[in-house]
Amino acid sequence: MNYQAIAQQLLDKLGGKENIAAAAHCATRLRLALHDDSLADLSAIESIEGVKGQFQVGGQLQIIFGSGIVNSVYAEFSKLTGQSDMSSKDVAAAGAEKQNWLQRAVKGLSDIFVPIIPAIVAGGLLMGIFNILTAPGLIVDGKSLIEAYPQMGDLANMINTFANAPFVFLPVLLAFSASKKFGANPFLGAALGMLMVHPDLLNGWGFGGAAVSGDIPVWEIFGFEIEKVGYQGSVLPVLVATYILAQVEQALRRIIPSVLDNLLTPLLAIFITGLITFILVGPFTRDLGFLLGDGLNWVYESAGMLGGALFGFVYAPFVITGMHHSFIAIETQLLADIAVTGGTFIFPIAAMSNVAQGAACLAFGLKTADVKAKGIAMPAGVTALLGITEPAMFGINLKYRYPFIGALVGAACAGAFVTFFKVKAQALGAAGLPGIISIRPDGVVPYIIGMAIAFVVAFSVTYVLGARKKYAQAAAA
Repeated sequence: MNYQAIAQQLLDKLGGKENIAAAAHCATRLRLALHDDSLADLSAIESIEGVKGQFQVGGQLQIIFGSGIVNSVYAEFSKLTGQSDMSSKDVAAAGAEKQNWLQRAVKGLSDIFVPIIPAIVAGGLLMGIFNILTAPGLIVDGKSLIEAYPQMGDLANMINTFANAPFVFLPVLLAFSASKKFGANPFLGAALGMLMVHPDLLNGWGFGGAAVSGDIPVWEIFGFEIEKVGYQGSVLPVLVATYILAQVEQALRRIIPSVLDNLLTPLLAIFITGLITFILVGPFTRDLGFLLGDGLNWVYESAGMLGGALFGFVYAPFVITGMHHSFIAIETQLLADIAVTGGTFIFPIAAMSNVAQGAACLAFGLKTADVKAKGIAMPAGVTALLGITEPAMFGINLKYRYPFIGALVGAACAGAFVTFFKVKAQALGAAGLPGIISIRPDGVVPYIIGMAIAFVVAFSVTYVLGARKKYAQAAAA
């Protein structure tokens, strides 16, 4: 490929150097923020050599080149624009200026939760190992592994401790990440998170039992009673408390003389925010979080296969808008309360959607006579099966429409199936074929069957729709 020529053609179709606000790249895509999106000739961009698709999301134009190629194109493109020192965060910041309040809120949640996902994934997968060791009849008939081999008991207990740590101290992780997003000192944020899980407080998971028995401990201060309850595994209380911390800290820095800033600002910020958290924010948001979790589980349990089919059908459209990032917060709460919820039902349905997108893309690749489209569809379809759907969805399925319809039908059918069998994940991970390791042991077989349903239905519907479209075109000619 002549990467210099590709970069020049691309720049011309984007409206010239003056229209490029920011440019960077990730593993497969060139990420751009434009001053005026209307100046970009999107259909002409797709005809440029090496381009495997394009889509617009979050105020950005993302052009898919594929691994390796995108690096070479970006190197030449940056020479033409002079924007070689930018990162994906710079592009995201430039694109965010065009987003509405809902898009900014979803992106904000994503920015907070994405950095802590590795810790949640590690805890969840360790929990899966613990379940394998303790599940009766999974490997040894009628017994768990630790019953058959008692010497493994302490190993299982140690793994369980390791697995629970990220969820017990989730407020510390969340507060640290959220404080950076909200503009507070991240170490003050971490201190606030520690305060919310201090061992002197009633453990958050014991609150329900204490409320029933009337044994909730309190601080009695000037005639007022403040509940001494921790927030282990909580999400919403931490996010709200950290936002308040940021506002308090910023206000204090404006009014406290610089000579006293390092002394008084941290002291007052933590004390004021702590009081507000335990008096107002914590109790209210804790109850709100319980209602949200209970409501989601009620819908999941009561709507049954219909609810699973609907969620499977709409998951891909959520991905298009970027709103699927908001599910991370819900899944984190479901995983934190895994003893009650049993895990997250969102992950299995997301995996069904991703597999369906991959199957539809592969069906299109086998059916089409367009050599370039086939070259994009086959690797993109395999990638989607592994949990990365953007190349398949934006490069093929949405562009040609009928593969996307096939994928939605496949996702709906598989979503209904895994919901009927109550398949839940105990960890986050790659939502696709590799997601098997994230699924609870009792749901592995239905999960595999669900993926097979997603693949077969999406592939078949796409293939039939493609044949009908080809026949209709031939008849019209």
